[in-house]
Amino acid sequence: MLQKFDERNRDLLVSVDGCLVHRDRAAISPFDSSVQGGDAVWEGLRLYRGRIFRLDEHLARLRRSAKALAFEQVPSDEEIIGQIGATLRANRMTDNVHIRLTLTRGVKITSGMDPRLNQSGPTLIVLAENKPPVYDSSGITLVTASVRRPPPDCLDPKIHHNNLLPSILAKIEANVAGADDAVVLDQRGFVAETNATHLFLVADGRLGTPATTACPEGITRAAVLELAEGAGIGCDVGDLSLTQFYAADEVFVTGTMGGLTPVIAIDGRTIGGGLPGSVTGRLTGLFADLTARSGTPVV
Repeated sequence: MLQKFDERNRDLLVSVDGCLVHRDRAAISPFDSSVQGGDAVWEGLRLYRGRIFRLDEHLARLRRSAKALAFEQVPSDEEIIGQIGATLRANRMTDNVHIRLTLTRGVKITSGMDPRLNQSGPTLIVLAENKPPVYDSSGITLVTASVRRPPPDCLDPKIHHNNLLPSILAKIEANVAGADDAVVLDQRGFVAETNATHLFLVADGRLGTPATTACPEGITRAAVLELAEGAGIGCDVGDLSLTQFYAADEVFVTGTMGGLTPVIAIDGRTIGGGLPGSVTGRLTGLFADLTARSGTPVV
């Protein structure tokens, strides 16, 4: 899977600390913490018909992550929402938009890892693109990467940070194997997530999904768990092995970038009949209904 350039995004205006600039001229300082050490937190948001899905939950996760990294300053929710709305209005965007929200520790007075060198406050970047769900709704293929997710005592996945090299390395392995994405295991060998999404399986009519011990607490993942409960679909959350995914009746992934997407093969094993399954289809419909009737109005 390779995303393609969308001509509608050629003249995007990007917000950097509230200043709207053409994408070709948008820039941050070489002294910014995100450049020097990936010292930043981020959220991926999706705009449906003028409303951002679960914006409050995304901003709460951003704030928790920034607090865990000891950011001294974090813009208020009102300020962040204001900059998101201004960016969307400037680009005349109302639907099928993905928003990359990045908050860095800010600009340092001189190079170095010490956060005390950050004395001018954080940098807030709002990048909104015309971008429908990026995955093929007929199904994607996965391979298992050699890269592992670290345990919380190494780097807690509940911090939604910008250090994404492990995911990039896993994606490289998927590209080389000719798969769409990569399954990433935890240090014990259980499935954690993919390089970009959360994983669910369906077996005997019940859902299963890995616990968030070695992966972030996904916003879309949480929505799917709620929808499943409301629909009377049981779900087991815990340690799941690759063998359980190989033998599942259905597998799908969830995430803001792509919503719900069926998985039709993992490591060369065909999942179920090699086609999207009925439970996946039902939950996809319920999720579409949810995004159509909920969300925070911003434009």
